[in-house]
Amino acid sequence: MNDRLDIVAVPTRGQRLCRRLLLGALAGIEGGRLVLRDGDGRHAAGHGAGIELHVLDGSFYPAALWGQSSGVGRAYAQGWWTCSDPVGLVRLLARNEPVIRRWTAPTLGVLAPWHRARLWRSRNTEARARRNILAHYDLGNDFFAAFLDPGMTYSCAVFAEPGESLQEAQTNKLDRICRKLELGPQDHVLEIGTGWGSFALHAAANHGCRVTTTTISAEQAALARERVRRAGLADRVTVLEEDYRRLTGAYDKLVSIEMIEAVGVRYFPAYFRACSRLLRPDGAMLLQAIVVDDRHFRHDAHHEDFIKRWIFPGGVLPSVGEIARRVAADTDLQLAHLEDLTSHYAETLRRWHENLRAAWDQLAAAGRDEAFLRAWEFYFHYCRGGFLERRVGVVQTVLVKPRCQGLGLLQPQAATWPGTALRREACHG
Repeated sequence: MNDRLDIVAVPTRGQRLCRRLLLGALAGIEGGRLVLRDGDGRHAAGHGAGIELHVLDGSFYPAALWGQSSGVGRAYAQGWWTCSDPVGLVRLLARNEPVIRRWTAPTLGVLAPWHRARLWRSRNTEARARRNILAHYDLGNDFFAAFLDPGMTYSCAVFAEPGESLQEAQTNKLDRICRKLELGPQDHVLEIGTGWGSFALHAAANHGCRVTTTTISAEQAALARERVRRAGLADRVTVLEEDYRRLTGAYDKLVSIEMIEAVGVRYFPAYFRACSRLLRPDGAMLLQAIVVDDRHFRHDAHHEDFIKRWIFPGGVLPSVGEIARRVAADTDLQLAHLEDLTSHYAETLRRWHENLRAAWDQLAAAGRDEAFLRAWEFYFHYCRGGFLERRVGVVQTVLVKPRCQGLGLLQPQAATWPGTALRREACHG
């Protein structure tokens, strides 16, 4: 990887102009100091403890100015910049988003038609949703296996104790879901968003329920079916390749773990109507969702960022308020329980990044492009910084049908680690 900090670029005249405009946008930042180092020297914005960004190619400046988070991420993937603390950089920028946005509003205005066109083309119609999923989840099971736990669970883990492995923390999360829904042999569970089958396998093997699970990723479906066969659970688990809008039947319980982010804001009503329609009158649903602060929801839903552009086309994070609005407007479900797990996602991402770095050479030898790997590395940095600053969060909610009487909804024993340590990191980071 190109992480040398002793190489800097001499910008061209046009790149110097972009640097000057970029520094103007950063001039009012608080809670930290950003130092841009290139062949012309050091250029600082803000006050206090500094994060030094080394510009290895002057192309970074126009990319960051015009593309903002999308451009910064692309520049990282191309090796145009590096720094010793990219997560700290993301946190500093997230902390100062209102200041930066005031300066960059004219740029956003100029590019708004182009961004709207891109978002329109990536909207999650049934046909386009499959292409969007293909662009993310069908990158190869070997790639995801390189950084996920052995159970291949691609969502926030729950760390109950220091020293737990990622696999143990993911098992904690899966069992937490099962206990909240009080799953048992009497239940037929629908899962919307199979992943690679970890929840379906855990629920069937450990709680005796039947699980019908669906994904529109061909690679996920193939591996999930193979894992079900190897586990001897083919009589308990059925893997479908069907869009949630086309599902039929009636189920006792429904689980959807970090799938709603791929639905798209214009399809939230259809998603929640489908969930409500598929549940029996006494049923219950657990939704685990990555959420954005309500104050940012409308902006984020209609603007393209690094993740939408380069990692997950068609993705939109809901907010807790938007979930509540859609549940009230489009279903007869009621919100019975909500738990915040945000600090656990920051730790999950740290573990995924460690695993990616450990597998880097092996992935490169297998033909994975350096820019591709660096883009995913920045994805982990970008997300972890967002969770540490609580710009984004993750919640588990239990939604119940009107006749649901069976759930005690006794909250499982609180998992306090790594919350305390990460709150301290967030305060002093």
